[in-house]
Amino acid sequence: MDEDYRGGWGARALCRTADPDTLFAEGAAQKRAKAICFGCPVMIECLAHALDHRIEYGVWGGMTERERRSLLRRRPNVDSWRTVLESMREKPGRRPEAGKSCDAES
Repeated sequence: MDEDYRGGWGARALCRTADPDTLFAEGAAQKRAKAICFGCPVMIECLAHALDHRIEYGVWGGMTERERRSLLRRRPNVDSWRTVLESMREKPGRRPEAGKSCDAES
């Protein structure tokens, strides 16, 4: 893991004390992990980390691996997902959804 994760935002993640089996579950059990994410103060940083580093497994920032793969296929040229996600944070009610394009430019 990179320094931002270990010493920065990762230390504030709600999942830092969760059982890893909860975060790397499959199927319907992923809803429990996503529920943790939606109350987390570093959800955007976490999702950006997973997208920027092409992390394949687990729930990160409220998205499953399948949802992240779909988003990456639709936006393969994004250099910094954090920039894209931060711009969406400023637009209330917006969340990147698998299968839908983000408005921000890469």
